Amino acid sequence: MLVLPLAVAAPLAPDTVARPIGLADALALARDHALAAVQSRGDVRTNAAAERSAWGAFIPNASVSLGTSHQYPTGGTRTENGQVIIVQGDPWSYSAGLSANVALFEGGRRLFDVQQARANTAAAKAGELEQRYQVDLAVKQAYYAIQAARENQLAARAQLEQTEQQLRITALRVRAGNAMPSDSLRAQIPVLNAQVAVLEARDALRVADVVFTHALGSFELLTAAPADTAAPPPLEVGETQLAAWADTGPQVQRARKQLDAARAGHDASWTSYLPTVTAGYSRNGNGSGQTFDFNDGDLQYSGSLRFSLNFPLFDQFGREEQLVRTDVALDNADAALKDAYQEAREALARDLSALRSAEARVTAQTGAILAGGEDLRVQQRRYATGEGLLLDVLVSQATLIQARQALIQARYDQRVALAQIEALIGRDL
Repeated sequence: MLVLPLAVAAPLAPDTVARPIGLADALALARDHALAAVQSRGDVRTNAAAERSAWGAFIPNASVSLGTSHQYPTGGTRTENGQVIIVQGDPWSYSAGLSANVALFEGGRRLFDVQQARANTAAAKAGELEQRYQVDLAVKQAYYAIQAARENQLAARAQLEQTEQQLRITALRVRAGNAMPSDSLRAQIPVLNAQVAVLEARDALRVADVVFTHALGSFELLTAAPADTAAPPPLEVGETQLAAWADTGPQVQRARKQLDAARAGHDASWTSYLPTVTAGYSRNGNGSGQTFDFNDGDLQYSGSLRFSLNFPLFDQFGREEQLVRTDVALDNADAALKDAYQEAREALARDLSALRSAEARVTAQTGAILAGGEDLRVQQRRYATGEGLLLDVLVSQATLIQARQALIQARYDQRVALAQIEALIGRDL
């Protein structure tokens, strides 16, 4: 027991083989390749195409057709007065056609369809902005998690160095007969715990790199730039201004545009009770000839101009069902907008509280680390001179370790809380 070997930590492998990348570059990469960002851009394109199609309903649709066929055999025979007469036929026949149709009156449905499509496009753009900041939030959380993992790794190494130093002091005192042999066993326990902490911190950093790479939508393993560890700047915007921004944030904007789309859809459902008037024009030609050439034979043309009026009297309550559906959708969209306002204000209050709490904890734990480091130094000196107990040293070590971990967590919470506020208001602070 007097000659216990010093516990040796496992060799530290390189932190990671990932390529470092700055936060600004990481955000730009995620906005291009993250799944949510790609899907939100696709929604905008889809709704823009639907809006263009709604406008296209005002333009007549037109079609052109051309056709030809060859007849086998090209001729035939017939019998007249007991004689067989050979009849020459035209082997080629041709056809050409042009048609166009347009709705002259549909009760205003096309106008409401345009309004609804335009509102859906605006809602998709607001959703794209919302998703962009959600992607930014996910990237920042993963980025800050890497920073926290590195800080934990440094803290674990410092913890290991301190416990190994204390173990050496304890072993010397035991050999000199100035301490109980059991002190060596007690001093070895923190060393073993510190070794485990170093291994866990290393593995946590590797996992954080993988999570970060997934958030960026990259196939190359990436990690946060080691030099990019600046603390977030203090929040200089007042709560009143933040609340005003939250009321017009991406979530609220999307809910408002969805309400506009639901209102236009509800108005369009009433047009099914009105008559519809359509007009159509067509011109067709047919002919035949001896060769494969449209100019070989004369085409005989015919045309028509049509107007029709349709007034549905009864459709088995289909219109009434559609009206109820759009009315319910309008009520839901109105309630969703009100809820979006309340949810934005609730989230702002929660995030501001988390930010202030994290800032206070950063200040408190910074002071606790300074005090804990000084207390540990004093307790180690008292123990080395025989004036103190090993238990006092171990308690000081544990207190300092907790303060370091609490500071790392407070820094992470501070960064994430600020990122959550930015995602909520749709602005960079």
